[in-house]
Amino acid sequence: MQSRKQGNAQGIDVSHHNGYVDWAKVAADGISFVFLKASEGKTFVDSTFKNNAKAARAAGLLVGAYHFVNATSTGAAELEARHFANTIQGVPLDLSPVMDYENNPGGLGRSQVNDVAETFLFELERLTGKRPIVYTGNSFASNFSPLLGAYPLWIARYSTQVPTDVSAWRQWTFWQYSDGKDGGTRQNGSRKVAGLGGYVDLNEFNGTLAELKAWAGITGKDAEKVAERDINKVSAWAAENWAEAVANGYFDGSRPGAEITREQTAIVINRLRRNFLRLIAANTEDIAALDKRLQKIEQE
Repeated sequence: MQSRKQGNAQGIDVSHHNGYVDWAKVAADGISFVFLKASEGKTFVDSTFKNNAKAARAAGLLVGAYHFVNATSTGAAELEARHFANTIQGVPLDLSPVMDYENNPGGLGRSQVNDVAETFLFELERLTGKRPIVYTGNSFASNFSPLLGAYPLWIARYSTQVPTDVSAWRQWTFWQYSDGKDGGTRQNGSRKVAGLGGYVDLNEFNGTLAELKAWAGITGKDAEKVAERDINKVSAWAAENWAEAVANGYFDGSRPGAEITREQTAIVINRLRRNFLRLIAANTEDIAALDKRLQKIEQE
């Protein structure tokens, strides 16, 4: 695979094991992106994930999330993908979700390991609509078929030597080149990052920060600064329609920028339905008759 290059964007990855992080100091030390642990297995959620995601983005870092795979069957892989998707839902992220698959607790054969990976990736992409990133070790990557080469690779190899080619990949998108103790060093010759105590994993993107933003699909003002919108403020382009909807009783006026649930959608649809019937009907008996006719039409 290719070598690291001067000017490439630098990043870290963080979990609850890293403790408190001063994200402003991290950003000031030349770190452009971070991958945060979100979940593991079928139920575990990293307790620091949401707070770190919010704080890191506020400091100007590009943020991604990863899930540590424990699955020993395709059925378990599917459940883990759903757990990961549920964990990151509603959390503003800039980089694609990551499958961290680096060990084999069930002693599976190579084809079975590959099946677990494929199942997790397919399900995660179906649920999120985003092409996931594959994180794995250089040796473990040999378990994966060329089909998985369609997914971006985040390779772990703590060395100054480039990762070796495998059947699925000849190039890395991200390289985790140090765990903070061993491996390569940052471009300043250090493995330390301000704002963190102890060791932290060091990563490099295969391109500049501007190229990383382009790769992640961040353009315009979003490329200048990544910021979380205030869900309590209505956007200017929607203000007039929002005010009308509130005045007509379809919403209560709070949290205009929040995502709408199916339950809330059902309430709005039913209110529209009742108001429509009242509009075209002259009396209560007419409403009842029209309601029955409408129910038949809806069931067709």
